[in-house]
Amino acid sequence: MKITLNNVGRRFNKEWIFRGLTTELSSGNSYAVLGPNGSGKSTLLSVLTGSLSPSEGQISFSDSKDIPVEDIYRYISFAAPYLELVETFTLTEIIDFHFKFKNFAPGLNRKLLIAILGLEKSAHKEIKYFSSGMKQRTKLALACCADSPILFLDEPTSNLDIQGEDWYRELIKNFAQDRLTIVGSNQFREYEFCNTQIQIADYK
Repeated sequence: MKITLNNVGRRFNKEWIFRGLTTELSSGNSYAVLGPNGSGKSTLLSVLTGSLSPSEGQISFSDSKDIPVEDIYRYISFAAPYLELVETFTLTEIIDFHFKFKNFAPGLNRKLLIAILGLEKSAHKEIKYFSSGMKQRTKLALACCADSPILFLDEPTSNLDIQGEDWYRELIKNFAQDRLTIVGSNQFREYEFCNTQIQIADYK
């Protein structure tokens, strides 16, 4: 799986968020998109997921053949604190709903996913009664435990305590190694496993 950017830039009104970004992102590697809050990390992730079009330059997706941008969502899993879960669903229902659109990673099923979350006692509790940390764990598990070749994580340890951060690192160890993984972050603990860094400030 490969994402290729050629002189890509994005602006809002007359302000350039980033520009002149030329790089190639490929499977088996992990990339950290770095910068302070408000620097454009989430905007770049939105361009990389095909949610936003570049204001200049070209972006292409390929997996032995070119993939139209309108189809790239089929290859992507994404977790971020600002993405909402259906609050009236129970944990079991949200897992069943999510995996109508994605396949489980090999060897996984609903029961094992709930065990990975450590939320067996909350399997039939509605999401609206979950703490912010439980919701963030659920978002991360749904993304990481799907059989998709590209994994996007934006500020993945938001709302997690120290125990939750350890859980996140174990999740990454088990489910992110052979994929194309891209993390938007300004916290080292979130991206320490990444082998390549992209500094937004270099493209201002």
